Parts: sequence; C-alpha cells; structure tokens
Amino acid sequence: MPGIDECLLEAMRLPGARGAALVDWTSGLALGAVGEFPGGDHEAAAAEAAEVARLTAEQRAFAPDGYDRRDSQGGHDGQGSGGAVADPPVEDLIISNRDSYHVLRFVPTSFDSSVFLHVWLARPDGNLALARIRLGEMAGRLVLG
Repeated sequence: MPGIDECLLEAMRLPGARGAALVDWTSGLALGAVGEFPGGDHEAAAAEAAEVARLTAEQRAFAPDGYDRRDSQGGHDGQGSGGAVADPPVEDLIISNRDSYHVLRFVPTSFDSSVFLHVWLARPDGNLALARIRLGEMAGRLVLG
C-alpha cells in the first residue's frame, strides 16, 4: 500500500500531469506535493483548491440521495467508530480552463475524510477519464498515518 510520496509520483505518471498534491481541505495545507503548480506556489494552490473542495463537500446539493454524514463517520451518534472508513459525500471535482484540467479526488480515511488528491493536467495531453479512474484507484490504496 503506497504512502503519500509514492501516490504522488504515481499521479505524475498520468498523461499530461504537471503537478500533484495531497491536500487537507479543512486546513488548506498540502501534506505532500510534486511537480509544478499554478502561479508557482504549491501552498497557495493547495489553499485555493481546499476552499473549492470544502465548499463543494459541505453542500447537501452535491451529496448522493439519502447521504447522512453521521452514517459515513461510522455511527448514528456522530462519534464514529475507530476502524470505520468515512466516505466523503463527493467523489471528485473536475475544473477545466483553456489550457488545463484540475482533478480533485476525495480520499476516504479512517478519521474525517478531509483529504483529497489534486492533479493538474495539461489539456492537450491530459486524459480526464484515465485520470479519474487512476486517481480513484490511488485513493483506495493510499495509506495515511
């Protein structure tokens, strides 16, 4: 099971990858980063991506039908259970502009699911379908802690 560094290096092997980071969307901090980032500052990019991720994940409109955040945290009492994996309400976000794609993949964790993978892809070389599939696989294998 890969750790943060191995996961980010694997993300950089995606076609068109320019940069990759693992970000805590609660704090906006990058837990790890490789490659380039918009504006040249991976911490600023992480904080800005975290704001978008947080706003999306906290909106009931984007949650699956019948989603109950308390259930995803391992119990109806809101306390969660030690070994339960908390599923975030959103799987991923795709943001596109004229020259690139940003894919934010939420990572299920044993704590509070406040982590996501952020991959920046060059639009001419990037493949969104492949990126979504591979990031989903990476998120499932990622070991945090």
